[in-house]
Amino acid sequence: MADASDSARKSCTLPPEKVFSIQIGSDLFRLSGASIASDAPSYFSRFFEEQLRVSDPSNIRTLYIDRDPETFKEIARHLQGYHVRPRDGAQFVKLFADAQFYTCETISALVHWFTELVLTDQKQSATVTSKSHAIYSLAPGDSPNFFTLGFGAFFASPTEVFPGLDRIGLLRPPAITPPGVPNRSAEVFAELLHLLHGYPLHIRNAEHRTELLRDCRYFHLRGLEQRLIPHHISANPFNQRSEITIQLEDVRPSGIQVFQNSLNPTMISGLVTYARPFVDDNPFDLMLEIVGDSTIISRAGQRADFIGTTKSRMASLVQVIAKKLNSPDIKIGALPLKVRWGRETDIVIDGERDPLRIANLLANAEIDNEEPPAKRQRTDGSDEGPWVVRKGHWRLLVHQADPNGPCEVMMGAVKLDLCTHPRIRNRDRDFL
Repeated sequence: MADASDSARKSCTLPPEKVFSIQIGSDLFRLSGASIASDAPSYFSRFFEEQLRVSDPSNIRTLYIDRDPETFKEIARHLQGYHVRPRDGAQFVKLFADAQFYTCETISALVHWFTELVLTDQKQSATVTSKSHAIYSLAPGDSPNFFTLGFGAFFASPTEVFPGLDRIGLLRPPAITPPGVPNRSAEVFAELLHLLHGYPLHIRNAEHRTELLRDCRYFHLRGLEQRLIPHHISANPFNQRSEITIQLEDVRPSGIQVFQNSLNPTMISGLVTYARPFVDDNPFDLMLEIVGDSTIISRAGQRADFIGTTKSRMASLVQVIAKKLNSPDIKIGALPLKVRWGRETDIVIDGERDPLRIANLLANAEIDNEEPPAKRQRTDGSDEGPWVVRKGHWRLLVHQADPNGPCEVMMGAVKLDLCTHPRIRNRDRDFL
């Protein structure tokens, strides 16, 4: 602001030592020519320069303006060289509106300061229900948000601070209010701010997390939302790679990548990885969690199909993987997807870990290693029908059996809770 003040003093002809009277509402302010010149040209400097031109310097009129004296106290402090920072959203809009009102053709240093405050998002004030909250510098992904966009509608362009209004001949600025949200929970928003300011927060239960996520999405705090979604990051000591477990509905296309392994083209040629947008610097091996009885494995245990919204989400995810591979000779197969089982796959069948039934299931499936399948066991046929996966953890694999052939997306079973008969599902139903 120093350069702007110096140039203003050169263009302002008011004697720096002379005192000028300005009455704002019911209060009288006396400011020196140096203070008025510090942010000129303005309504004040033009008025008193004209008075000096046409009147006796000893008979200068008092300038009267019908505005709020409490707001002008802060503007006077700015003219006297003090740093001014609004304490809340209500004071911010009053100061900004009056600072605009008191300027002339150019935009004052104070208006520039308030505009930069909005554009750089150094501090915002949000009113949720009846409580006012300060929002300080935000991480990428959390801005622009509900509040920065709300302020920006009025303040982001200093040349058009009141969109749709002609400033020439404007008697007074319109009444404006800071963005407020009377229909959201102030307590939940206070917890979101606690997280935004870098403090940890104990998530009490699933309902508490749902409340936080719902308001994150409402206020467009995308980075914070990614930190709050259910997930688990761990290091796998067997393959010495890091993994992230995340639910299907929380996967974002921008976080999907494919780790390609060209050392053994006859086996798995790619592994889908994931990095949460705005949060993770490096991707992790993706462990996809699908719940809700929405995955159905066919009789032979070789293909997985889906129902409801899970089907559309999986179809979209497969298309994202196809685009990430970005190769014209790669053809990604449509749903259903082929299932690969491994000796490390943990399986619960109808609520039990029955070694005989698990061995029979794996004997009929394509095993994800080079060991021969176990000898098929005789059963009563209950495992021959389709299996419903109540809950499952899956790796997503890109497989290319032939180096010159197409690739297909496959699902590697990691942890499954299977239901083999409608009676078993009905047994676990709860009454309302």
